[in-house]
This record gives sequence, C-alpha cells and structure tokens, in this order.
Amino acid sequence: MQDRFNRKINYMRISVTDRCNLRCFYCRGVDDFSFIPHQEILSYEEILRLVRLALKLGINRFRITGGEPLIRKNIETLIAGISHLPGVKDLSLTTNGVRLDEHLEKLKAAGLRRLNISLDTLDRAKYQKITGIDGLDRVLNGIRQAVDIGFNPVKINTVLLRGFNDEVKDFVRLAYDLPVHIRFIELMDFSPVEGYFVSASEIMEKIEKNHKLEPFEVAGSGPAKNHYRTAGMKGSLGFIAPYSNHFCGFCNRLRVSADGQLRTCLFSERVYDLKKLLRQECGDEDILEFLEKALAEKPLSWHESEGKNRKNGLRSIGG
Repeated sequence: MQDRFNRKINYMRISVTDRCNLRCFYCRGVDDFSFIPHQEILSYEEILRLVRLALKLGINRFRITGGEPLIRKNIETLIAGISHLPGVKDLSLTTNGVRLDEHLEKLKAAGLRRLNISLDTLDRAKYQKITGIDGLDRVLNGIRQAVDIGFNPVKINTVLLRGFNDEVKDFVRLAYDLPVHIRFIELMDFSPVEGYFVSASEIMEKIEKNHKLEPFEVAGSGPAKNHYRTAGMKGSLGFIAPYSNHFCGFCNRLRVSADGQLRTCLFSERVYDLKKLLRQECGDEDILEFLEKALAEKPLSWHESEGKNRKNGLRSIGG
C-alpha cells in the first residue's frame, strides 16, 4: 500500500485506552483526569475487524499502545487475536512497564515478541518526580524478566528532558549491561510544559565524547533509523528526532486512537472517524474505501499538515 508520495504504508499503531497509571508531568498535565467514556472506546472485536481490513491493504505491522495498554482488562486476548491472523508480520506493544511483570508470561503465550518500555530516568527520586509514583524498581525488574524469557528486541523509549535526564550516562551503561535498545526521543510540542527540550543531536555529541559509536541495525527500528553501539555493548543507542531531523519522508504509519479516530499524521489535527463506520454496520468494502481515501490525504510532512495538533496530549491520541 503506497501513498501519493510513494511511501510504503505498512504500519498501524492502535491505542486501546487513554487511561494511564502514571502522571508524568510532561504528558498532558498531572491534573488532567478527563478520559474517553468507556462506551466510546473501541471494543476488541472492532479492533480485530479493523486489523483484518488493514491486512487487505498491505498493512502488516501493528503496535498496541495507550495510555497504558496493560491496564485494559484481558489485553492478552487482543494480542492473541491479532498475532494469529494470517499475514501479520510484526506485532509489538508499548508500555510504561509498571505492570509488566504481571503480564509477561501471558503476553508471550499470546504471541507477542517485541516490547517498547517507556522509561525516562534510572534515578529513583527523579523517576518519582517525573511519574508521580515510586515504581522504578518494578519497571527495571520487568525489563530484566522480559530479556530473560526471550523478548527480542526489548526497546526503552526515553523522552529527553533538559535538567532531568540529559546526561544519559546511566542509560549508556544499561546498554552495556543488558541487550536492550535505548532510544532517546525529543520532547514533542504536545507537552503542557516548556523549557525542557533537548535535541537528539546534542545528546549524541555528549555520548561521542567518551564512546566511539558504530552504526547498528535493530529489528523494527521505525523512526529511530540511527542506532549505534560500541565495542562490548550488549544493546544499542538510537535517536528519534522529529524536530531536529524529522523522518517524514520515510513515514510508513497510520494511528488509531482509543475512540476510533484515524490519523495519517501525528502532528495534524485532521482525523477520520473509523468508529462511526465500524458501528454503523458498514460493509468491509466501504471501510476499505474510507481507509484508502484517508491515506490519499496523508501529508508529505508535519510542516504541511492542515493545522498542528497541540490540543490533545499523546495519551488521548495514542503514544
């Protein structure tokens, strides 16, 4: 499936909830407790139908996101349903890791093999200040368990925050100790706070002062095209730079929010109401045609999007 700019669109991110068990200060604000009503959230049956239709268009890579997907009941049921569909080439899940230790065995049995774990610091006090809970030890335990039972690759998503985690020495050390792939991500404009932005290139320059980085390929690297490792490193380091080095020319993805709104560009305010079609008993051909029309309007880059999406945080869009 190609868009009008000849980009191969084969990846769909599906949010299953906008709820989260953390209150990270840079993610929509700690005092925002507004959530999508339960009845407006896509059911697992609706998500599975959407995935089946997406497969017909050549979309064969899927990621389950939130909010925090592991707080939705019976998430393993959805994972199993997707993983057993003919044609699915890749299925992964993004989580904050707090409840990972409870779910790892069930997730693996359901067919999940790849994990992305959001973790912004390895300092316990800073973790609590960022997230609002004392949960670092539990997250680290979940990461080690995931590696031990064979999840591969295990990636760690680290949002760069000036003054909090921009030294990154601990994360570099972690990549030496465990076969995990750290991805340093520039803070996006969805954040309700200002003054914390750090460019990925600045962090890379810091690391290169003490480490000779060599290119390294990681399966399913997505927008983090530039992964690196040094001699003796079990894992790797990657950089996701939507602002200082945007990757729009290679964008291969669509996003579906928990309430069934399709986005062809993360930074655009334009959405397409898939839920309406799914609940109006529309035929498969009608929905396929709808998806194709939406894709035909996918912008070349976020600079050209019709309106910049800054009203809603990633929690509601689907991180």
